[in-house]
Amino acid sequence: MVLPSDLLALIEQGESHFVEFKKSTTDITKDVYESVCAFSNRDGGHIFLGVKDDGKILGIQPDHIDRMKKDFVTAINNENKMYPPLYLRPVEYEYEGRLILYIRVPISQSVCRCNGRIFDRNHEADIDITNHTDEVFRLYARKNSSYFVNRVTRFNINSLRSDLMERARDMARMRSGSHPWCSMGDEEMLRSAGLILTDEQTQQEGITLAAILLFGKDNTIMSVLPQHKTDAIFRVFNVDRYDDRDVIITNLLESYDRLIAFGEKHLNDLFTMDGMISVSARDKILREIISNLLVHRDFSSGYVAKFVIEKAQIYTENANLSHGHGVLELASFEPFQKNPPISKIFREIGLADELGSGMRNTYKYTRLYSASDPEFVEGDIFRTIVPLKEAATATVGPVSSVTGKEDPIKISTEAGAEVSTEAGTEVSTEAGEKIKLRAERLQSLLEFCSVPRTRAEMQKFCNIKSEKYFREKILQPMLAAGFIEKTIPDKPRSPKQKYVRR
Repeated sequence: MVLPSDLLALIEQGESHFVEFKKSTTDITKDVYESVCAFSNRDGGHIFLGVKDDGKILGIQPDHIDRMKKDFVTAINNENKMYPPLYLRPVEYEYEGRLILYIRVPISQSVCRCNGRIFDRNHEADIDITNHTDEVFRLYARKNSSYFVNRVTRFNINSLRSDLMERARDMARMRSGSHPWCSMGDEEMLRSAGLILTDEQTQQEGITLAAILLFGKDNTIMSVLPQHKTDAIFRVFNVDRYDDRDVIITNLLESYDRLIAFGEKHLNDLFTMDGMISVSARDKILREIISNLLVHRDFSSGYVAKFVIEKAQIYTENANLSHGHGVLELASFEPFQKNPPISKIFREIGLADELGSGMRNTYKYTRLYSASDPEFVEGDIFRTIVPLKEAATATVGPVSSVTGKEDPIKISTEAGAEVSTEAGTEVSTEAGEKIKLRAERLQSLLEFCSVPRTRAEMQKFCNIKSEKYFREKILQPMLAAGFIEKTIPDKPRSPKQKYVRR
């Protein structure tokens, strides 16, 4: 295979705490295994064989490359050489006629030893810390918390929402009437799911981060994980910004509901057949990619998870503790569980299936929905890309027999004002005012104002942050067009001023 551009970029950046070059043109040298051990104990990394320390690509002699692959795989699966054994596979790439081997080393959940020694990564060096007691202690402490969501918090069960736990119990009961949770109280259910643990250092018992993410109150989630956020964006017409957006900062169960609703709102449910049965391929795809986005992210990262719908694709992005690099292949993909307690809850209540099935299902239903394949890209940011047909995001409406385009949308008020406009990012009234909203969004806002609303309420409904923009581009043109009127017209600046549809 030709060396991908992202790996070439890593080589060009030079050695660092997560990139190591090894000359190794004819043999696997012993320091390669020390680097594997160090990367495994620290944050993972990338090793390139056949590359000098200065980044110059020398290449591996072709008649040696197969033996080097075999020697490497044999060594790292030998407990006397590497403990615990690591299941890594060197990948062969070609660059300008020269062959190199690339090894992606993920972070290990346990402390790794090479020839009985413990190595850690420090800047561009692999350091033997075996005889440094404090360093070894810190390494073990770091590994004990590798599953970030298993961290024990200071909170107790009273910080969780009992209605969400009851909902989870009901959903499990719907899947299996004899589910063990049916006869358990809240605390017993949490214990059975591994969401109440004892801190190994303090010996204090408490609910875990996973429990708070699943069932916590919003203020509790923000107090322990202020970076927790999922951004849902619809960007089809206004490609410079967005047409619709939902910033979701709540528990994972209700995050799932809002993301599903957002997808159903903006994606057409195209007719699809699975054999002789009609299925909603759209709903199947949304279930898989949204559960994956919520369950398998690295919650310790401040990277904002994203669910984005564009004209030609859907994509999701989330921080990831990667165990590979590049595009995942369905035939050779080996799933790795990122957050076991969260995964377990999602499986028990039917929002996810067994590990690895999500990728297969996404392939299956994307082929039905879009007649093409999705793409899964492993890295520090995990990215799922689902291609779309044009019909998936096309605005639904009557089609003109003359133009072949959607007929204009008509918006009217009791006062008699009427607008006729083609679907776009703004509405133009008969009097010449321009309202910076799509026609269907303006219609929704008018329905919202069937009862008096404050400016702040209207602005929040439109999900617009700038008060000045909302006043100048939306509120004032709506007043001028006669769509709405003030409830206190003789006191236009009254703090009690509201607006109601005419």
